[in-house]
Amino acid sequence: MTQSNPSIYLNALLEGNEKIILSIYHDTLPKVQFFVKNNKGTQDDAKEIFQKALYQLTARVRVQSFNINTSFEAYLFTACKNLWRRELNNRKKEVRNDGVFELVSEEQDNSKAILEQERWELFEEKIASLTENCRELLKLYFKKTSYKNIVEKFNYANENTAFQRVFKCKKRLMDMVKMDVKYRELC
Repeated sequence: MTQSNPSIYLNALLEGNEKIILSIYHDTLPKVQFFVKNNKGTQDDAKEIFQKALYQLTARVRVQSFNINTSFEAYLFTACKNLWRRELNNRKKEVRNDGVFELVSEEQDNSKAILEQERWELFEEKIASLTENCRELLKLYFKKTSYKNIVEKFNYANENTAFQRVFKCKKRLMDMVKMDVKYRELC
């Protein structure tokens, strides 16, 4: 898959362009399979997640136009990762009552996943608009890097300074997210 315009791939999904769709499978599915298999999943889980991501992406394009600000492959892979993490969380929460399962309709599940993807995109958009220092700091924070290591990396005076900087960056990010019109639509 080349790094060309993502709309080519979106249109191919809408129009059923077999050649381009096969290239999507060829280039991205192996990466999704690797990720899922390395995160408590099977090859069949990966294929199901990949199919679900393509379906949701196609459904979303049919409902509203939107822009992909990365390569199509990166966007699709991130959507698959988010779906797999969601699936793992659902498996943890699954409660069995005398062998009876409450089934959520696939349509509801797809709608929730699309909404979560849109929230994630808003979050990433706002992170990208932060200063480079804040982006790097939050990246380490979200990876659960210790404050001791953050102090060393940024040459801060102490852990309290690192904590305050992280707090300010998180607050700035949340303020930016909450001020965006899309935030109210996605709540």
